Amino acid sequence: MPEPMTSFFAAPVATADRPLGGVTILLVEDSRFASEAVRLLGMRSGARIRRADCLRTAERHLATYRPTVVLVDLGLPDGSGIDLIRRLDRAVPRLPAILATSGDEALEQAALAAGADGFIAKPCIGLAAFQSAVLSALKTDLAAVRRVSAADRVVPDVLAYRDDLAGVSELLSAEAEPTDVAYAARFLAGVARSADDPPLAEAATQLWSGMTDGGPTAALIARVAGLVEQRLHGGGARSIA
Repeated sequence: MPEPMTSFFAAPVATADRPLGGVTILLVEDSRFASEAVRLLGMRSGARIRRADCLRTAERHLATYRPTVVLVDLGLPDGSGIDLIRRLDRAVPRLPAILATSGDEALEQAALAAGADGFIAKPCIGLAAFQSAVLSALKTDLAAVRRVSAADRVVPDVLAYRDDLAGVSELLSAEAEPTDVAYAARFLAGVARSADDPPLAEAATQLWSGMTDGGPTAALIARVAGLVEQRLHGGGARSIA
């Protein structure tokens, strides 16, 4: 007698090699480069990754299904990830696990105080650290998980980095709204750090600090915009055109 067709569509289960089998992670992340890294980590771990690029989109996801884990970037284009974490922590029933991620490790305590079960520092490319953070947040026994090397990492497609730069390049002008420039500076500082691009990360950080301190920023905006343009169209060592 033939097997029922439903057996071919059995729900995935966790194994030692794929410890996140059956886990759905809603990633709330505006960077395509960072999202690509998490997608690859999830694929290697057996998890299903769904992405929202802002708070508004995250709310639409959460209104239609219940993820196992929500992984929230703390700097988003339409607000702070801290606010979403706080709301999710107070929701009844609460989701099984809430994680925060940021390139600014100084924000870890604020995320934990808001209700996050853990914090993943960017760049998030290490398989062992990713699996450990998710499983610990889910209070899963790690003894049965196959240990992976700390050197086992994923390499996101560099074109995702280009998409990130192109997406915020128009916000870098002296005529742009200060809130847009501030978002672009914070975004670029994080994504450049994740993409191992120290010159752009440093320049964007200086721009963000200058805006926070209320100092002159026109020269800093021009510098960051020039570095972004060079990476998109310059043809130099950092060009990704």
